[in-house]
Amino acid sequence: MAKQAEKKPRSIFEEVGTSQRSVATPGGIDRGRADARRGLRIWLGILFALVVAIVVVGGMTRLTDSGLSITEWNPVSGAVPPLSAEDWDVEFANYKASPQYELLNKGMTLAEFKPIFWWEWGHRQLGRTIGLVWALGFAGFAIARRVPPGWSSRFLGLGALIGLQGAVGWWMVHSGLQEGMSTVASYRLATHLGLAFAILGLITWYILRLKRREVDLLQARRSAERKLWGGMTGLMHLGFLQIILGALVAGIDAGRAFPTWPLMGDGFFPPDPFQLEPLWRNFFEDAGLVQFIHRMAGYLLLILGVVVWLRGSRSPHPSTRFAVNAVLAMLVVQMGLGIVTALYAAPWHAAITHQLGAVLLWVLILRARFLARYPYIQSLRKIR
Repeated sequence: MAKQAEKKPRSIFEEVGTSQRSVATPGGIDRGRADARRGLRIWLGILFALVVAIVVVGGMTRLTDSGLSITEWNPVSGAVPPLSAEDWDVEFANYKASPQYELLNKGMTLAEFKPIFWWEWGHRQLGRTIGLVWALGFAGFAIARRVPPGWSSRFLGLGALIGLQGAVGWWMVHSGLQEGMSTVASYRLATHLGLAFAILGLITWYILRLKRREVDLLQARRSAERKLWGGMTGLMHLGFLQIILGALVAGIDAGRAFPTWPLMGDGFFPPDPFQLEPLWRNFFEDAGLVQFIHRMAGYLLLILGVVVWLRGSRSPHPSTRFAVNAVLAMLVVQMGLGIVTALYAAPWHAAITHQLGAVLLWVLILRARFLARYPYIQSLRKIR
């Protein structure tokens, strides 16, 4: 038995490992996660749609002066609307104690109060729904161990921003409940909308990344177009600034101040733009100056968009060229929507369409930026 257990010495010329040999499998790092990635994209897509919906409802809430109709912040109990006449009396009494009622709506009836209440309640309800969809989705994927490595922190950060958005929303509403205020502070409204677009941007970027395997992204990055990436990054930053400026315009109804174009009234520059003191208040509260800055930023955005498009149109990747063309086309459309909104003194349908245009342009810029760094490589065989 001892002799049988002895192994015969191998010759140095003997071939080894011919019967059992481990072979590296391409894409093994992503094996077993294809379904999870698709499910994660669906979950993020639902969140994206809900955030767009709350942006639209938030815009309608502002246009109908409904944002201050609920004067308390009850994240849990506030989900239940008034169910009896007594409940409605309490809500209406709370509103009648607010400065907005005294300054704008004194003498309003309960029947007139209910529509503005439902706009604000629906806005808050959408916020609760977004938080719930994020929590249930993340918990489900985490419990099932279907979150790819490195993505848990990203999803937790997204959830933190969603929670922060709720707190910023109340911070905004609280400013409008102070003595002498009939609407929310414009800079707080700009913070609230800016954070919403930051959340939309993160969701968009995550969906784009999850659409392709990590190994494919690493390979695509070798063909990244650095100058186009830099140009699209600049366009992204200026586009975000323009969104903030648009929120400042909306916050003080500056879009209705000068229904003329290309001039503002009788001149290029608005009349008497620096009447408020201290000086810095004019950049937030003077309707003419705020709208002027928004217009000038729009022109700069279009000029930069043309410059970036000229570079992107020379990209060797067809998908990248298409993405850059889409950005320029939407820039022109969005500028046209802005002009129409100003000329007609910002009616609600034009204002909401302009806001949705900003969402679409934001997504298209991010997609073009993504493709500048991670282009789709087209083989010579496909080109032929």
